[in-house]
Amino acid sequence: MDIAKILKPEAVRVLGHMTSKKRLFHELGDVAAAVYGLNAAVAVDGLQERESLGPTGVGNGIALPHARLEGLDRIVGVFVRLERAMDFDSVDRQPVDLIFTLFAPKDSGVEHLKALALISRTMRDASVCQKLRANAQAATLHAILTEARPQAAA
Repeated sequence: MDIAKILKPEAVRVLGHMTSKKRLFHELGDVAAAVYGLNAAVAVDGLQERESLGPTGVGNGIALPHARLEGLDRIVGVFVRLERAMDFDSVDRQPVDLIFTLFAPKDSGVEHLKALALISRTMRDASVCQKLRANAQAATLHAILTEARPQAAA
């Protein structure tokens, strides 16, 4: 599995201040609708439903919201870098500024988990995060993410 197959360049954005997770999820849904043709409302509902099970803020300023959706035929992603970090109820209670969102088919099973593991390993790389935070051009952010080679899980 490769991030370049999950994340289109048009699905990478830099956004200003978000006032809430709900507002962020609406932005993510709008991007997913524009780039991948997903139903924005269904995408937002899926993200909110998953988030209600527990926060997807994994620490170090990173969140990995994800949802499984009906009618999707492959796993797709949206990446957002916030200019100003926001509260995300993260495990370390730190605000979040790097958000990599995955949308997977409802029945994707193991493929969804593999994609989530790939994104998690990539985002745990401190040098990748440092580069993402140092750049504000969507094309550069996409290049950083798709060129990153995550370490294999131990």
